[in-house]
Amino acid sequence: MSHSVRFLSCGDTALAIELGDRVDRRVSQLVLALAARVKAAAVAGIVEVVPTFRSLMIHYDPLTVPQSDLKRRLAPLLSGLDAAQIAGRLWHLPTCYHDSLAPDLAEVAARTGLSPEQVVERHSGVTYHVYMVGFLPGYPYLGDLPPELELPRRDTPRTAVPAGSVAVATTLTAVYALQSPGGWHLIGRTPAPLWDLQRDPPATLAAGDQVRFVPITLGDYEALARRSASGALRLQPEEHLAAAGAAA
Repeated sequence: MSHSVRFLSCGDTALAIELGDRVDRRVSQLVLALAARVKAAAVAGIVEVVPTFRSLMIHYDPLTVPQSDLKRRLAPLLSGLDAAQIAGRLWHLPTCYHDSLAPDLAEVAARTGLSPEQVVERHSGVTYHVYMVGFLPGYPYLGDLPPELELPRRDTPRTAVPAGSVAVATTLTAVYALQSPGGWHLIGRTPAPLWDLQRDPPATLAAGDQVRFVPITLGDYEALARRSASGALRLQPEEHLAAAGAAA
């Protein structure tokens, strides 16, 4: 392969295979392609594979497969690995950008030299790639943010960010699946539940999926939020990306 690969030991029950040194879609596609190969290989002892920005974390049972044997089994799977588009699901997330749910929208607009309406237009005009899910259960890291919206994280993080908050920082946008502390800029909120323990799997989004934010009114948000609170709001994805013809 032309790209560099590193095997990194992560304690005695996990192994990371690093495929790049940056956050971009090509590296992400390599990670996703390797994840698919590892799952298909069904190596005894592998418990779970977790795609990240630039590596694949493999959790394993060392009593079933020692790490040395695991590396030997995994090495051939790296041969001929390419960054072909993985057919992920396409999701449309209803999102309200009303100032009552977007405490940082005006500041983001001022700092980027745009109007709040222009920030919303640009943020909702992109089909985002789910690089990984982490930090919190169900929390998706989505790229790539339009360059004119790129800002560093807030100087002072909030101690409690409401669940469903849509945020931006650096080159990414994200959705807080659960209430938690956070230091990103909050520009909207979705009523869509991204983490639900009554669902299998509990996380709505997965690495490789595609996401579009669909602006809705405050009234629509409140109605959908009531449905979400009662468990009646369940989003469904579009067809696979390739079939839907969606552009990244």
